[in-house]
Amino acid sequence: MKNKRFFISEAVGCGFIYAAAICLHFIFQWCGPGALTILFGAVNESVWEHVKIFSAAYAAWALLQLLWLQVEFRQYVVAKCVGLYLLMGGIIGIHYGCTLLTGRHIAWADILGAAVIVVLAQITSYRLTVGSRPLREYFAPALCLLMLYYLMFFSFTIYPPRLELFRDPASGGYGYLENTVERFRK
Repeated sequence: MKNKRFFISEAVGCGFIYAAAICLHFIFQWCGPGALTILFGAVNESVWEHVKIFSAAYAAWALLQLLWLQVEFRQYVVAKCVGLYLLMGGIIGIHYGCTLLTGRHIAWADILGAAVIVVLAQITSYRLTVGSRPLREYFAPALCLLMLYYLMFFSFTIYPPRLELFRDPASGGYGYLENTVERFRK
């Protein structure tokens, strides 16, 4: 694998991930309820749904990279797993950090913060993939963390825990089922 080619693909990935996340944010509204729009699109305005759309875009880019770049598979999976958890934690941290500091939600801070976090996740995965430290030994734990994440990813839209992270600030509902019921009541 050529590091320059991989670096360029990670940089291009920043734009792809952000653009794809924007599309996923609106796909449920544009196309209506369907298995794919519910699972991969934002079904409400909760912080979790924003984490979901960015992580789906991140995973899609990672799979595309894997198809056209020659990377050491186990090293790459570990690096992308770290990047995914950084992305998830960063988006949550930016949202609640800004809300805590200002006492209110600031949408532009979330939007700008997500862009910064996407870049940081891509830089982190690049450095871990091309770095001299072998990460292949962490492949099994990374695979378990990826399976755990995608179990949460597919479950929490339909059956979210009753935590603030999953609450839609517009309706006060949680997840797809509760927000759908609220829409039909109106």
